[in-house]
Amino acid sequence: MPATELKTPSLAEAARLMTVCNACRYCEGLCAVFPAMEMRRTFTGGDLNYLASLCHACGACYLDCQFSPPHEFNVNVPRVLAQVRGESYAACAWPRVLSGLFAHNGLATAVIAALSVAAFIVGFVAWHDPSALLAAHVGPGAFYRLMPHNAMVAVFGAVFLYGVVASLMGMRAFWRDIGAPAGTLTEPASLWQAVKDAATLRYLDGGGAGCYSADDKPTDQPRRYHHFTFYGFVLCFASTCVATVYHYVLGRAAPYPWYDLPVVIGTLGGIGLVVGPLGLLAAKVRRDPVLADPSSFSMDVAFLVMLFLTGLTGLALLVLRETAGMGLLLALHLGVVLALFLTLPYGKFVHGLYRLLALVRYAREKRALAGGTASD
Repeated sequence: MPATELKTPSLAEAARLMTVCNACRYCEGLCAVFPAMEMRRTFTGGDLNYLASLCHACGACYLDCQFSPPHEFNVNVPRVLAQVRGESYAACAWPRVLSGLFAHNGLATAVIAALSVAAFIVGFVAWHDPSALLAAHVGPGAFYRLMPHNAMVAVFGAVFLYGVVASLMGMRAFWRDIGAPAGTLTEPASLWQAVKDAATLRYLDGGGAGCYSADDKPTDQPRRYHHFTFYGFVLCFASTCVATVYHYVLGRAAPYPWYDLPVVIGTLGGIGLVVGPLGLLAAKVRRDPVLADPSSFSMDVAFLVMLFLTGLTGLALLVLRETAGMGLLLALHLGVVLALFLTLPYGKFVHGLYRLLALVRYAREKRALAGGTASD
C-alpha cells in the first residue's frame, strides 16, 4: 500500500482535523503539534503518526477550539491523535506477531506478572529446602541464598537485552514511517533540543496553562507526576548500575547498608515510582473522558500499576529484608520487575521513545525553517 494512503479510519479522521486546523491556526501557540502541522498542506499516514507523537494530550486545544463538539465540524484533536498513537504502537511492534499485545495489554500484563511471581516462588522452593523461603537471611549475599547471583543475572540480562532490541526495532520502524530526513539523528543540535524538551515535558502545559481535567480547570500536576515517574525509573536503573559496579569491581555483594549509594539512589527512585504513578492514576480518573481514547485505558493503567508495584515492592523489600518475609517479598519484587521488562516494548512505555524521536524531527524542522531551507 502506498505510504500516502491512509490505512485506518483514525488516520483519515486525523487528516480531516489537521486540514480544518490548518485553515484556522488559532492553536498554533499551544504546543509543537500545530507549528509542525503548518509546515504541511497534505498529510500522509507517516505525517499523522509524527504529529500524534508530538501531542502530549493536555486538552488545551479542545477547550480553545471553536469547532469542538457540539459544533458540526466535531474537532477533537486530543482523542483522535491518541487513537492514531495507539495504532502506530501496534504497527511498529517487533516482532509483528506480538503486536496484538497492545490491544490486550492490561490482561497480558496481569497474566505475565502473576506467572513471573509464581515462577520465582516455585524456583526459590525448588532450589532450596521449602523452609528457606520463609526464613530470615541477613548479611552480604542474603538475596543470593534464595537465587544464585549468576542465575539472576542470566535471567534479567536476557530479558533486558530482548526488551532493548525489541524497543530499538520499534523505534526504527517508527522513524522510517514518519519519513524523517536522513541524517537527522546525527545532528547534535536537534538531538540536544529534543532531549531537553522531553526531559522537561516542555509541551505538557497547554501553552502555559497546564493540563485540563473534567472540571475544565488547568493544572500543572500531571507534569510533576510525570517527572516523579520518569526520574524515579531513571534512579532505579542507576541504582542497579551502581550495584553492578559494587559487585563486579569492588567485590561487594548485596544487600547493602541503607546509607550506601545504591540503596540511597534506589530508595529515591522507589519513592518516585510510588508517588508518580499514583498521581498519574488519579489524574487519569479525573480526566474528561471526551479527551481520551477508551481503547488505551487498560494499557495506560497497566503500565502505571506495574511501575507503582516496582517501587512499592522495592521499598518494602528494603524495610523488611532482614525478616522472615524477605523471601516472599524478593519473589514478588523480582516477578514484578521481570514482567515490567517483558512488557515494556508492548505497552505505554514506547510512547516516550516515539515522542522523543518526533521531537528530534520537530527540532530539525524548526531549525531548517529558521534557516530558510527545506525541512525534508
